[in-house]
Amino acid sequence: QLQLVESGGGLVQPGGSLRLSCAASGIIFSINAMGWYRQAPGKQREAVAAITSGGSTNYADSVKGRFTISRGTAKSTLYLQMNSLEPEDTAVYYCYFDATTAPGMGVMRYWGQGTQVTVSS
Repeated sequence: QLQLVESGGGLVQPGGSLRLSCAASGIIFSINAMGWYRQAPGKQREAVAAITSGGSTNYADSVKGRFTISRGTAKSTLYLQMNSLEPEDTAVYYCYFDATTAPGMGVMRYWGQGTQVTVSS
């Protein structure tokens, strides 16, 4: 079983920066894609950024130019660098891996437990 743990959330002033990390533990055979979602109070979960195994990235329009998704040198780590943070970025951020854990197994989406990001003065 693959487990993901996020870290790096917290309270930051508008205009500030945070770097989220997502560390996987367990056996990873292959990864198709990795990414981040967020959910603000009273709102649906929304996709923030994603990166494929080939390194292609996608971003929500609301974070383009401010957020950067990247992978660690080991395939078990994912990052989200968030700059120029705005109060509207306040949410719980969740990472995911679309991965297989053994040869011949189908791709499954694994989720982290979430980390709170609060942007406020």
